[in-house]
Amino acid sequence: MSVLIGISIFPLDKGESVSEYVARAVEVIEKSKFPYVLTPMETVVETDTIESALKLVEDCFKALEIDCNRIIINIKIDFRKGRVDRIKGKIESVEKKLGKSLSKV
Repeated sequence: MSVLIGISIFPLDKGESVSEYVARAVEVIEKSKFPYVLTPMETVVETDTIESALKLVEDCFKALEIDCNRIIINIKIDFRKGRVDRIKGKIESVEKKLGKSLSKV
C-alpha cells in the first residue's frame, strides 16, 4: 500500500518570506524517515498508511503552532493498494514517455 501526500504548510502572520517555517515542517518530515521530495510549492511524502500520513501533517502543524497564530495547510492524498516507491516510479514513468530525464535544478 502507498499513500502519497502533497503538503504545503506555512504561516500567514510571519511576513512575506516564510522559508524558516517551511524548513521546520521539512525537518519533521525528514525525521519521519519517509521518502519525500521537496518542491518549490509543496513537499510530497510517501507513507504506508493513511494514519501515518495524517499524523505527519499533524506533527508539521505542531512544529509551527508554537509561535504562529495563523497557519495554512493544503494537502492532497493519493492512496493506492499494492504499490510502493511511487514517488520515484511516477517520475520515471513520465521520463520514459518523454524519452529523457527531467531537468533537476
